[in-house]
Amino acid sequence: MTTVTRRVAPAPQSTTGIRFPQGFTWGTATAAYQIEGAASVDGRTPSIWDTYSRTPGRVRNGDTGDVATDHYHRWREDVAIMADLGVSAYRFSLSWPRVQPTGRGPAVEKGLDFYRALTDALLEKGIEPVVTLYHWDLPQELEDAGGWPERVTTDRFADYAALAARALGDRVKTWTTLNEPWCSAFLGYGSGVHAPGRTDPVAALRAAHHLNLAHGKAVQALRAELPSRARASITLNIHHVRALTDSAADLDAARRIDALANRVFTGPLLEGQYPQDLLQDTAGLTDWSFVQDGDTATIHQPLDFLGVNYYTPTLVSATTDEAAHGSDGHGMSEHSPWPGADQVAFHRPPGTTTAMGWAVDPSGLYDLLMRLKADHPAMPLMITENGAAFDDYVNPEGEVADPDRIAYLHGHLAAVQRAIVAGVDVRGYFLWSLLDNFEWGYGYSKRFGAVYVDYPTGKRIPKASARWYADVARTGTLPDRGGVNG
Repeated sequence: MTTVTRRVAPAPQSTTGIRFPQGFTWGTATAAYQIEGAASVDGRTPSIWDTYSRTPGRVRNGDTGDVATDHYHRWREDVAIMADLGVSAYRFSLSWPRVQPTGRGPAVEKGLDFYRALTDALLEKGIEPVVTLYHWDLPQELEDAGGWPERVTTDRFADYAALAARALGDRVKTWTTLNEPWCSAFLGYGSGVHAPGRTDPVAALRAAHHLNLAHGKAVQALRAELPSRARASITLNIHHVRALTDSAADLDAARRIDALANRVFTGPLLEGQYPQDLLQDTAGLTDWSFVQDGDTATIHQPLDFLGVNYYTPTLVSATTDEAAHGSDGHGMSEHSPWPGADQVAFHRPPGTTTAMGWAVDPSGLYDLLMRLKADHPAMPLMITENGAAFDDYVNPEGEVADPDRIAYLHGHLAAVQRAIVAGVDVRGYFLWSLLDNFEWGYGYSKRFGAVYVDYPTGKRIPKASARWYADVARTGTLPDRGGVNG
């Protein structure tokens, strides 16, 4: 998948008035630790994010997910909101320590009952449940035993996948094994800005491989337990990497980051092998002997679609400054999440930015989708996350106007629509996120939700973007740009 472009490509042209394909999935998405709360209720034990967020200095303002948006107790209200929005699917993750507290052994039935009730309520409203098995909440006991850098964790994950499939397979047709394994491996074990907060580049590479292997074993476990109609996938935050200039040094920097960000996963997942340039780039750190015979065949399982998360492009150049990784948009750390890429600098792309400091550039999504079509033409795609954080507030009328988010969504949906017209097989779009929530290391300081959450009271207030998105989902048509307003 090595291909790079210089600076920022032109924005996609408007495709106003062209309907999305019939049957296109319109969804929204959340993650368990970010919304559920009830951190020690009904048998749930700590995950690595419980431990990380409770460690002083790790999360902004000392925030934790102990209560979050209290979705565990307010899920009926949240399902009603989704029904009002008219979405056709809801992507949510299971909390591994709520279902299987120690990461091994039998399930806790109360934990499973929560997800059974949630899926039943979704189905009653005509909303398809789309389950993600892992959205970063490894049971702390498994981390204490070594976590993702250790091979045994892959077997624990396969057992958990089988357990979840047996419990929910009669209700859930669509399953995702992992969400953004790049973040789990390289932010969790490389830069330390995500749980568990370790800073070992070799451990990060080992974790990346074991996450890949866990995915393959989990797909095998799901296929063994689920009806033939069930669908299996994985979600990747594929970075759209651009070189700052056309110089050979900058293009090589982009190739190096592309290998670490993307091809470390797409290689074994979609092609059955790790890319040789990745192995060469990191040879000074490891000989990759943790990859055993048969591993890549296990990883290379047939998928029903590939989930794609996109927020902003990645702009890089060559440098001699080994501290330059700090501007990569993934959080500040003295340690790099890019093993073997110390002489790569990250730059903020030009243009407007979100509250995360991420450039708003829909052309990156279009280019990414076109690249995936070129590299893997037979693979259906699903946009499993796309959205933006802005500094939202409730006005004196009790409303939340968020025109910047509407403009962001319009631009990115136009990019998706343009890609579909160009022949890319995109099956659906999931807005991130349904609710304002715990935004990992940023705590509650960043709001991605289509629904505003007043954290002291838990009150939900749909933003203007929620109503706008509901109209798009209902009609299957993107309004003209003149209709974009707060």
